[in-house]
Amino acid sequence: MSCNAVTAHRAQLGEGPFWDVPSQALYWVDIAGKQALRLTGDRLQAWHLPEHASAFIPCASGDALLTMSSGVYRLDLASEPQAPRLTLLCVADPQPGNRGNEARCDALGRLWLGTMQNNIGEHGEDLPVLRRCGGLFRVDPDARVTRLLQGLGIPNTLLWNDEATHVHFGDSLDGTLYRYPIQTDGQLGPAKVWFGPHGRGGPDGSAMDVEGYIWNARWDGSCLLRLSPEGAVDRVIELPVSRPTSCVFGGPDLTTLYITSAASPLNHPLDGAVLAIEVDIPGKACHRFAG
Repeated sequence: MSCNAVTAHRAQLGEGPFWDVPSQALYWVDIAGKQALRLTGDRLQAWHLPEHASAFIPCASGDALLTMSSGVYRLDLASEPQAPRLTLLCVADPQPGNRGNEARCDALGRLWLGTMQNNIGEHGEDLPVLRRCGGLFRVDPDARVTRLLQGLGIPNTLLWNDEATHVHFGDSLDGTLYRYPIQTDGQLGPAKVWFGPHGRGGPDGSAMDVEGYIWNARWDGSCLLRLSPEGAVDRVIELPVSRPTSCVFGGPDLTTLYITSAASPLNHPLDGAVLAIEVDIPGKACHRFAG
């Protein structure tokens, strides 16, 4: 598969890719670099943020959500990149010293946000994760917050089946992707191990294709794994970056796979780039926040 960088931008910690079908635009963040980025055609916009943000998700109301260290904020997309207009929506996780990490919206437009102990210093340097103090929270369009899980290390991957009867959710400290049943009251049942540790890096973010297969980015593994609904490796997609962090299906037919990545000590030329590859299976579309 041919692979190319979609812009010259290189992130310290690129994450959270989101493809917006109505606007045909790609959203993502540089967590360590405190940037929210949007690519529409050839036009790249980068908002400079006052703190780390882990996801950048457009809203039905026309603005966008940013899952930032101190809470979930709305960003006025008409504001200037050097002076973003931010409005607090809610504080999902009140635990001091935590930050958001994985975040996606389900088919009902509700934000699901995984949090963790902050592991990024003020200048983007790595800090050790010493506590399993993170959680998983659901934020409804009216800003009501529901805690779903606690005691998490590094939450990564949030994907639902079409019937919304289970969610795939991972913890990178365990090197494992889990499957949780979604109960009728909206809470989660006991986790089942779906895909455990693998020799090609640790599990990071993922995307799902129309066949229900999960494409999982492998931190320090220089690849994606395409995993069957049963949790078996279907194929390995080699990548020219050391630390792919997540992926999303985009393009007019949802057959372009966009892959975010992070800088690494190996200093490969494309580390930190957003990559694009054409694949033979369309993906499932992202959902905007319904608020």
